[in-house]
Amino acid sequence: MSAPDETGPFFHGTKADLRIGDLLTAGRRSNYRPEIVMNHIYFTATRDGAGLAAELAAGDAEPRVYLVEPTGPFEDDPNVTDKKFPGNPTRSYRSTDPLRVVGEVRDWPRLAPEALADWQRRIAAINESGGEIIN
Repeated sequence: MSAPDETGPFFHGTKADLRIGDLLTAGRRSNYRPEIVMNHIYFTATRDGAGLAAELAAGDAEPRVYLVEPTGPFEDDPNVTDKKFPGNPTRSYRSTDPLRVVGEVRDWPRLAPEALADWQRRIAAINESGGEIIN
């Protein structure tokens, strides 16, 4: 795993109700392809990116954005880096080591219902076309 030149802060979006000190680990189902169990835990250095992930996360609970710190090495997320965008403009990362929750972010911008529906349609179209997730 190559370590990017990124120092954070780092964020993780989810619908899970977490506490400071909790560890987020790999081995959960993908929010985008639920038939896939992920080998990594994903995070970003952008609050808005984590907000989008929280909005798109599976389940009916309230979306949440957490401030997290990696407990081990991490790498650029190959699902967006160079595959979809040159470099890593989304500042998205993944790790096989846990992320520690160090706080909750409450002032992140929520998507308008129409924007959320548009994102959900995009993901459904990717899934229907057999879009690949690099795991």
